[in-house]
Amino acid sequence: MELRLTSDEVIKLKEKEDIYSALKRSGIYLVASCGGKGTCGKCRVKIVEGDCDVISYGKLTQKERESNIVLACQTVPKGDILIEIPKESRLVVGDKIAIARTKDLVEYLKSFGVDINPAVKRLYLELPPPTISDNISDLERLKRVLDEKGLKNIRFSHGFVSTMADILRIASWNVELTYVGGDDIPYEAIFLSPTDACNRRFAIAVDIGTTTVVVYLVNLLTGEIVDIGSTYNSQMRYGDDVITRIVHATEGGGLPELRDAIVTDINTIVDSLMGRHSIEACEIDTATIAGNTTMSHIFWGLNPGSIREEPYIPTLNQFPQWKGGTAKLSINPQSPVYTVPCVASYVGGDIVAGVLASKMHRNHEIALFMDIGTNGEIAIGNNEWLMTAACSMGPCFEGSGIRCGMRATSGAVESVKIEPNTYELQISVIGGGHPMGICGSGMIDAVSEMFLTGVIDQKGKFVKGKTDRIREGEEGLEFVLYRDEAHHKDIVLTEVDVENIIRAKAALYAGIKTLLSEVGFTMDVIEKVYIAGGFGNYINVERAVILGMLPDIPKERFVFMGNTSITGAYLCLLSEELRKEAEDIASKMTYIELSVYRSFMDEYMSALFLPHTDMSQFPTVAGMVK
Repeated sequence: MELRLTSDEVIKLKEKEDIYSALKRSGIYLVASCGGKGTCGKCRVKIVEGDCDVISYGKLTQKERESNIVLACQTVPKGDILIEIPKESRLVVGDKIAIARTKDLVEYLKSFGVDINPAVKRLYLELPPPTISDNISDLERLKRVLDEKGLKNIRFSHGFVSTMADILRIASWNVELTYVGGDDIPYEAIFLSPTDACNRRFAIAVDIGTTTVVVYLVNLLTGEIVDIGSTYNSQMRYGDDVITRIVHATEGGGLPELRDAIVTDINTIVDSLMGRHSIEACEIDTATIAGNTTMSHIFWGLNPGSIREEPYIPTLNQFPQWKGGTAKLSINPQSPVYTVPCVASYVGGDIVAGVLASKMHRNHEIALFMDIGTNGEIAIGNNEWLMTAACSMGPCFEGSGIRCGMRATSGAVESVKIEPNTYELQISVIGGGHPMGICGSGMIDAVSEMFLTGVIDQKGKFVKGKTDRIREGEEGLEFVLYRDEAHHKDIVLTEVDVENIIRAKAALYAGIKTLLSEVGFTMDVIEKVYIAGGFGNYINVERAVILGMLPDIPKERFVFMGNTSITGAYLCLLSEELRKEAEDIASKMTYIELSVYRSFMDEYMSALFLPHTDMSQFPTVAGMVK
């Protein structure tokens, strides 16, 4: 049997194989937030020719079914079949999101009061060649010179020694030694290189996000960011969120697949950047990795299963400094790879890196740091104390679980304005052109606008008869954001969608309130709010406050930090002092497991309204509603 695509690809089908699995096996990936379990309704394809068994139509509308739209993961061909994959269903992984230069971060590094001081050092050595009378071994000869330079009791790995003899002779006994150690850290030899080769010094900083991967190529001597590469995390083909991926890694035996996916993503970027700048692998002295606890475990091939099971204990939080070869990175296999330490199962190195980048741990003012994504990770504190927690917001702001939801990519509705008298809409679409769905920032805009114009009430329920944009859908009432007769797919927000969005914002706000109440503070003590993450860059603060997602405090207290995970990784890469500071942050953080706090559930239930049951907490919104 053959599966043919209208784009001319042909795939040989296995017996009783569903369309989703066949496409994935051939390197064609569909959006599948649920990992292909039939619950998200995203992997839509159109049957053009052929018969098939449809196990379930899931969330597909009657109009879509009549147009021969099926879910690929729930459809098994009976024979030869021809399908069409809609643009919004195809998941593009490996494509560059952006490759560009950034503003100079060197000055930001120096604003911490430190100089460029990477943990990896280089030392020029001249060794006397062996003779009949001076016939000690190569390693003893090297040790003798190092002892003279004060590097005593240095350690040598098998990987170092296995290449040492050839390099010493090729280099005529004049070499550069790359090593780590000093103060209270034992010295370790990393690799030798001839003085006329591999003599430039570069490093990479990597942010492993659940959705995206970002790599900085850095000049280790000047701190200059030579280039940047980023791509989607290919693990998305196995599910949108960390829980789905943990299940795939443990119950599905997919840990090697997940690890291979992320390592391949990083290597694809690194190889591209090295090729562009004519850099050899031996010139990459070191790497720093920052990611959430699950991403860090998967990167190193560690079983993440216990992260999602009570009492939620990871394998480790402080990672040994393993080598590039162990990590399977396409850099010098002896290069040390530093992993920014994690705090707990759901507060990882990305948050530690973020707190470091924000400097909140250095200041007396009480600040709130939040990274808004599938998990809402929060830290509150100052230079005397830090508390942290994570609340599961669900992936709705990434588009999962929302009828017409999608990521913030081309074709997504990113902002919405509703005219209060006519209920006509003004929408902005990423990239312009035809809208295909709605992303997180658009959802926040839409729900807050619907609330202000009376389309929905404080509970998020539609007010029937308010406008003809409210109609009865297959899942109940829905609001039409964009009518699209040509493609048989209107863009709507259903009442169920609104409930999901309210639950997500309620979890974040309840997490903030619970952390504050633990230390006996109220919202008005927060002097700065640092918002991190790619999604945070697109949030309209006023609309998020109306939604009840962010605290109702003066707008000037909010600071958008962008990707603080990669910034923190960069800082740790270039400064031993800041690396120790990151480790101090991780050890200083008091982690609160919100699921065991009754007060969190009380706060959560109170926040399941727009913006809240207690309007006194949102005086600005109360004034707007009046």
